Formats: sequence, C-alpha cells, structure tokens
Amino acid sequence: MDTSALDITFDVHGVCNYCSEFLVRSGHLLDQDDEERAARLSAFVDKVKADGAGKDYDCIVGVSGGVDSSWVLVKAIELGLRPLAVHMDNGWNSELAQNNIANLVKRLNVDLYTHVIEWGEYKSLMQAFFDSDVIDVELLYDNAMLAVNYKMAARYGVRHILSGSNQSSEGMAIPARWNWFKYDRKNIVSLARRSSVKIKTLPMLGTLGYVYSTYVRKVKWHSILDLMPYNKVSAMQSLKENFGYKPYPYKHYESIFTRFYQGYILPEKFSVDKRRVHFSTLIISGQMTRSAALSDLESIPYPSEKELIEDRQYFLKKMGWSESDLTGYLSRAPRDHVEFGTEIGFWKFCMSVYRAVLK
Repeated sequence: MDTSALDITFDVHGVCNYCSEFLVRSGHLLDQDDEERAARLSAFVDKVKADGAGKDYDCIVGVSGGVDSSWVLVKAIELGLRPLAVHMDNGWNSELAQNNIANLVKRLNVDLYTHVIEWGEYKSLMQAFFDSDVIDVELLYDNAMLAVNYKMAARYGVRHILSGSNQSSEGMAIPARWNWFKYDRKNIVSLARRSSVKIKTLPMLGTLGYVYSTYVRKVKWHSILDLMPYNKVSAMQSLKENFGYKPYPYKHYESIFTRFYQGYILPEKFSVDKRRVHFSTLIISGQMTRSAALSDLESIPYPSEKELIEDRQYFLKKMGWSESDLTGYLSRAPRDHVEFGTEIGFWKFCMSVYRAVLK
C-alpha cells in the first residue's frame, strides 16, 4: 500500500493503517484454532441443511468463474449442501470464464441459473457512467449481481447465500475513493437519468431492498471460506487438476471489461492499482511474499502488452468508441459519485437505527 490511498498513515514501525486495521478486524480469522473452526463450519452446515429441508436448494452460490466463488461451489458439494449456482452475464464474459463455469457445474452436477442482461441497455448505462467520469463503473455489475442473488433466493425460499468473499485473500479494506457503495441504487438511477437512459431490464438493489431481504425475509450472506482453511494457490491447483480450471493472471480478471478497467482505466485515469490491496492481503495471510509483490508491481497490471492492446481494441469496438473518445475520457478529471445523487446517507441512517435497536 502507498499514498495512492489518500487517507493512508504509517506508524513508527512503517506499518500502514490498512494493514493494522485488517489485522485488528480479521487477525482472529487467520489464526483460528482448527478444531474451533471445524466446529463452527459443522454447525453452519447443519443450519443450512435444516433451513433448506424440503426445498429444491438449500443455498445460493454466485459464481463468476473466479477462484474464490468456484472453490465455494466445490466445498458446498463436498459438505453435502444442495446449491443453486447463479451467474450473471453482462456481455463481457471471457471465453475462459465461460468454460471454467461450464466445466465446474457439469462435473459437480449442479444446476446453474444465468441471468443475461440486455446488452444495449447495459452498454448505454456504462456510457452514462463514463460520461459522468465517476470511478466505479463496476457498480452496475456488482449491484445487479447482488439483486439477482437475492431474487433467486426469494424464488426458491432459500435463506443462505454463500459468497466467495473471504478475509485471507481479500480482507483488506478498499480505500474509500477506489470504488463506491455497492447498494447505491439511487446513484445508478440518477446517472442513467442524467444521460436519458431508461432502465428496463437491469436488476437493481437499494437500501430498502437490502433491509427487506435481510431483516424481513432473513436471507443472509456468508463468507464460508472463513470457516475453513483457505489458500488461494492450493485451491487453484485443485481446481486445475480436478475440473480443468484455467487461471487468470490477477483477481477478477475473468471479465474482459474488469481486467481492462482494473488493468488500464483505473491506473490511467484514477491512479489506482488494485493489485496493492490484493497483494497486501495475501502477504498478511502468508500466501505471498512482499518481495514477490513488489516485483510484480514493477510491471503493468496485465499479462502482457500484447493482451492489453487486444483488450483495448475489443473495448473500443464493443463500446463503439474511437481512439480519440478513449483519450478524451482518460484526460478528463474524475468526479465523485456523490455529485449525482446517492442513498449512502439513508443507508447509514438505517444501519444506525439497527445498531441502536440491538443495544
């Protein structure tokens, strides 16, 4: 981590606040006693099975084609759960990601629900985000994926959604200005309206939808990988050997847009290299050395210059942009999401009320 995270501070030992806060918040998860962790996992599995008794599925697993979510699906089957795999296609899936998902669900004999977003609408919404110069274009996908998972949980009466999120490979907090609040339906609607884009098919989830799903329907997200030993390298090796899995160079690069966004747009326009957060988490959890991370950061966040050029041309063609369109976009100053309408204040109010009620 470095000063590209604007609020970074360092203690007298040179340790930054992101690392120290991560250890305070999640150190106990990294150092769990094996027996205690196994007991917690067993109790959780029993709960999921009991809540899902008599239903078609007892849990939902959102799959992107990445290592974390793929491993969750594998472990769910090993634990005797009956998951429905849920995937969302926004038009940017790499062929590699599609093959990884297809191989996985076929060999595990798991049902897969794929929600395909209408490309014309999604393209227009992406353009609205680009025109506004806000940082988190991925808010569109992330929010819709949340909405689709909750929708499928409601359809089948499922109360448990198993997430690939985990502390050992992605537990460090993302700096505040590196992305945006993922439940901000109002921000999406406001940016769409600003560019005269009508939202007809995009699934969305806001604060009220989250409150209803979580506290009325009692649907919960679970980071199940925190209930078991999880080493990303070992998991990837197992996926390769048993499911024909083919890895990606960096986290979330299973999407063509995501790797172009993280590997090119974020560094060029916003001076953000998310590898710093991802690598730092792996270093703290003992899955990567600091020297290896520093060495990797000396190169561009892409497998090769050739693949960057290919993705750049693919992006321009798919979005209908010229080289000058891209140059003009990259040269404009970034703007804050909050300028265009947000419900983050309402979210904080609801969470404060909830905490007060708990007291």
